[in-house]
Amino acid sequence: MIPAVELRPAAEIKALREAKLRELMTYLQAHSSFYQRHFRTHGIDPADIRHLEDLHRIPVTEKHDLQQYNDDFICVPRREIADFVTTSGTLGSPVTFALTDADLDRLAYNEAVSFACAGVQKGDVIQLMTTIDRRFMAGLAYFLGARLLGAAIIRTGAGIPELQWDSILKFKPDYIIVVPSFLLKLLAYAEKNGIDYQNCGIKGAICIGEALRNQDFTPNTLGRKIGEKWDLPLYSTYASTEMSTAFTECSAQRGGHEHPELIITEILDADNQPVRPGEIGELTVTTLGTEAMPLLRFKTGDLVQAHNTPCPCGRTTARLGPVLGRKKQMVKYKGTTLYPPALFDLLNDFDEIENYIVEFYTNELGTDEILLKIGIKQPTHTFLPKLRDRFRAKLRVLPQFEFCDIGEINRLRFPKMSRKPVLLIDRREGV
Repeated sequence: MIPAVELRPAAEIKALREAKLRELMTYLQAHSSFYQRHFRTHGIDPADIRHLEDLHRIPVTEKHDLQQYNDDFICVPRREIADFVTTSGTLGSPVTFALTDADLDRLAYNEAVSFACAGVQKGDVIQLMTTIDRRFMAGLAYFLGARLLGAAIIRTGAGIPELQWDSILKFKPDYIIVVPSFLLKLLAYAEKNGIDYQNCGIKGAICIGEALRNQDFTPNTLGRKIGEKWDLPLYSTYASTEMSTAFTECSAQRGGHEHPELIITEILDADNQPVRPGEIGELTVTTLGTEAMPLLRFKTGDLVQAHNTPCPCGRTTARLGPVLGRKKQMVKYKGTTLYPPALFDLLNDFDEIENYIVEFYTNELGTDEILLKIGIKQPTHTFLPKLRDRFRAKLRVLPQFEFCDIGEINRLRFPKMSRKPVLLIDRREGV
C-alpha cells in the first residue's frame, strides 16, 4: 500500500503540496479564529501564499500559541467534533486537539500507509502494546490504521510481560507495536520462563517513543542490546499529536518516510530560516487535509535532520533521521551542550542499571545542573567509578548521581495519568 504520490518525481510532489497549501490558506481564512488574527497582525493575504517558497512570509506558530489560544484553533462547530485527545505535555501544559470524522479517517489513512512502510500487509495480525485510552492519539491511530489496512489487532495495552507473551503465543501476531525498552523486559521474561522467542513468529517490531539509531542510522545502545538478543527487524516511527501524521521506517531503515499528501515539513534554524541540506534544525510542519485543527508552520520543538537521497524502497519522499532532542530540553552543562537522548543512550549501556530517570534543575548560581537517579539491584563499590569514567570519556562531563530504590524510580517514570514512560523531569526555572 504505497500511495502513488510517494513514488512520483519531486516536481509532481511539489505541485500536489502547493495545491493543497492553497486550499489550506483559503480554509484557515474562512474558519480559524487564530489564523485570521495571525494574518491580520502580520499583514498576510492568504491568497498570496501559492507556492512552498511563499511559506517563509508567514510567522511560525509555536507551542505557547496552542496553549494560550487552544479553542481559537478549532475550525468546526462543537457538534461536528467526534473525538478529543490531548498532547502528553512534554514541552509544557497539555493541549487539547479535536478531531472530526474526516480527521479520524485521515488519521487511519496516515497510519495505514505508515504500517505499509514497515511491511505490514492486509491479513497480518498486530499486537498493540500501548494504551488506546486516556485521550492518547497514538493508540487510537494504530487501531484505526490497522483496520483500514485490513490487519487484525490485539489490544493488550502497555506493560505486563506475562500477558504479552500469553497473547503472542495464543494469537501469533506478525508485528508488535512497542516502546523498545520494553522489548528488553519481554526478553528477560521469555528467558526466565523458557519461551522460544526466536521462533515465536513475529516478523517485526514497530517501535515508538524511544530512539533506536544514531544520526548515521547505526544502532544506538538500546537498538544494539535488543539486536544482540533477538534477530527481529526494528522499525522506528516518529509522530506527534499536533501533526496527526507519522514518519515510519521502511525495510531500508534509513529514516522515517514523509507522507507529502498529509504534511509539509521545513527544517528551520534558531532564526526560523531553512537550514542547509544535511544540517540539523527544528522540525516545522504544516498539516494538510486536517479539518478541525489544522496547523500552519508549527514548530514542533524536535531537532532532526532531513534526508533526500533516493531510498531503496522506491519512495521518492524525504525521510527524517532520529530526533536529536527537543530544543527546550537542551542543557548547557559545564561548557558542553547536551540533549537527553545522549544521556539515555549512555545509561542504557549498563546492564547493572534496572531503571533511571534524569532530572534537570537550576542551581543557586542560575546555571543548569543534571541529576541522574539510578536504580540497580546490587550496588557495588566498583560500579560508581565505572559509571563516572564512562561519562567523562563519552560526554566529557560528570553529572550528579543518586542511587534510588527501583520502585521509587518506577513511580517517577509512571506518574498518575501517564500514557508513556517519563525519562526526564525538567525542574529548571523558566523552562
